Amino acid sequence: MSALKNTPLVEYHIELGAKMTPFAGWNMPVQYPGGILSEHRHTRKYCSVFDICHMGEFRIAGPKAVGAMDGLLARPCLDLPVGKCRYNLLLNDDGGVLDDLIVYRMAEDDLMLVVNAGNIASDMNWIEHHLPLDGAEFHNLSDLLAKLDLQGPQSAEVLGKLGVDPATLPGYFHWKSLEIDGIRCIVSRTGYTGELGYEIYFNAEYTDQLWDLLLSTEPVAPAGLGARDTLRLEMGYSLYGHELLRERTPIECGLSSLLQLDSPREFIGKAALLERRPERKQVAVKLDSRRAARAGNEVLNAKEERIGVVTSGAFCPSLDCAAALCSIDVEIPCAVGDTLWFDVGNTKLSGTVAELPFYRAGSLRNDV
Repeated sequence: MSALKNTPLVEYHIELGAKMTPFAGWNMPVQYPGGILSEHRHTRKYCSVFDICHMGEFRIAGPKAVGAMDGLLARPCLDLPVGKCRYNLLLNDDGGVLDDLIVYRMAEDDLMLVVNAGNIASDMNWIEHHLPLDGAEFHNLSDLLAKLDLQGPQSAEVLGKLGVDPATLPGYFHWKSLEIDGIRCIVSRTGYTGELGYEIYFNAEYTDQLWDLLLSTEPVAPAGLGARDTLRLEMGYSLYGHELLRERTPIECGLSSLLQLDSPREFIGKAALLERRPERKQVAVKLDSRRAARAGNEVLNAKEERIGVVTSGAFCPSLDCAAALCSIDVEIPCAVGDTLWFDVGNTKLSGTVAELPFYRAGSLRNDV
C-alpha cells in the first residue's frame, strides 16, 4: 500500500487541529475543531476556504489540441470561448464515466483540464493515448499548481479586501488572470457548494502565503472535506466514486440533460450511449428524519423489496433533515412525492422523492 500524499498545507491543518483522513490517496482535513455543521453553516452565511491542492490539472495545447479534446469529451470544447470554462465528462468506449472535470479555454489552442485527484494517472494515460501524435501536447501540471476554493456569499467581498477590483472578477463559469497580493492567479467563478465562490489556481510555491492571507481576512474560516460533502449533497452535485462510476453512463447518473446526443458531433462513448439501454436512474430523496441513510444502504419500496442503493447520504444542516442520492432500477415507477424506504441495519428510514437541488437559497448566481 503506497503512502498517502500530502498537500503543501498539511502542517497548517494539523496546527489548526484538523481531523485528517485518507481521501483518493491523499491525507486530507475532513473537519476542524468546530465541526462539520459549523463549517457548513459558515460557508452558507459567510465565506470559507478549502484546501483543494490534491486535484489534478492538465494542459493540452497545440493546433490540434481543442479538436482532439472535442472528440474525447462528452460535451463540446470547440465552441467554448476563451475565458470560459465548462463542466464535462470523460467517458470510456462503453459510455461509462471515467471522470468528471472542468475544461478551461485558456487560449485558441490551449486548454486546462481540472480532474479528480484519484483519477490523475488514469485520466492522463487515457487522454495521452487518444491524442494525435503531433499537434497536441500534453502537460501534467498537478505538482506545479496549487488550488484553493473560496466559497460563500461574502467571497467577492473578501477578494475586494485583498485588493481585487470587484469589477474585474469573472462571471459564472468564466475565468480571469488576476493578481492577489502580488501572486498571479487563475480565478474562476466555479465551485462545489451552491454559493457564490471562486476557485483559485496559482504556482504551488505560494500556497502558504495565499492560505495565510485568506485566513487572516474576515470572515474567512477553514473548511474540510466533510462540509464540502454536505454542501454539495444539498445541491445534488455528483461525486466521482459515488454517483459517477465507470460502470454507469451519464444517463444513469442523472446527467442526460448535459448531453447532446442528437448533435452530429462524435465523441468517445457516444455510440454506446445511443445503443445502450439504461439500467439505472438517479433519484433524490429527502428523509423524514435527521438520521441519514449512507452510501451502500439499500433502497426499498413499500413492499420492502430492494429497488436500489444509496450513492450519497448525510444530514444536511441547511435542510434540518437528512438527504440522499440513490441509484435505482430504471423500471421502478418513481415520482416526486413518492415515499421510499432505507434499510440502515437496525431500522428502516422513510423519505420523500424530491426535485434537485434540495437547497435553493444559495448565492450561487448572485450578481457581484
